[in-house]
Amino acid sequence: MSKGAHKKSNNQRRDPKEFAEEVIQIDRVTRVVKGGRKLRFRATVIIGNRKGKVGYGLGKSNEVTGAIKKAIDQAKKSLIEIPIDNTTIPHMTKTKFKAAKLLMMPAGPGTGIIAGGPTRKIAELAGLKDLLCKSFGTSNKVNVTKATFECFKLLKATPIMLKKQKEKASQQIANQNKQNLVRKETAQKANVKKTLTKQVNKATKTPVKVEAKKPVAKPVAKKEQSK
Repeated sequence: MSKGAHKKSNNQRRDPKEFAEEVIQIDRVTRVVKGGRKLRFRATVIIGNRKGKVGYGLGKSNEVTGAIKKAIDQAKKSLIEIPIDNTTIPHMTKTKFKAAKLLMMPAGPGTGIIAGGPTRKIAELAGLKDLLCKSFGTSNKVNVTKATFECFKLLKATPIMLKKQKEKASQQIANQNKQNLVRKETAQKANVKKTLTKQVNKATKTPVKVEAKKPVAKPVAKKEQSK
């Protein structure tokens, strides 16, 4: 078996990723120490499942890959859930983080995500399809990312959304109960069928007498008389 085929089979066995990843920014950070300057890399990464869950993380390391891996691990620990009303946010929000200011507004279907910088990528990974957003102040990507998450944390589900969620949950429970009833009925029918077949087999069976075979006498060879 070739090495390429072995690698392909291993890749097929792997499960698909739950979260999509997006690198926002990679910075070179220098720190002055006794021996001189120490160079490190800082990565800002966003992850999301496109179904309302999204998170961000910052990671530092001597290598870029190590910084990205650390940022992904931190992002998984800081996941938040966003209430989504059809394809947009439920209401308007505005927030300020340091020098970054953000204003978010819901948009009608077909509008798309009208936002720039990290906010657009965060909204896409969160699963939003229609959004209006305006950024004021600084254009620092790290601060804008944090301000976006602060905006999302202020979102709350409306009474109509809560009502829809309750109806959906009750419908799922009803469907599950129906499936359980159908399974029970089929199991009962199968048991009744088994018992009926056993009874029929017992009634129709007649004991067969097996006669013992009598041993057949073998002819004895006569000895020739000596003349």
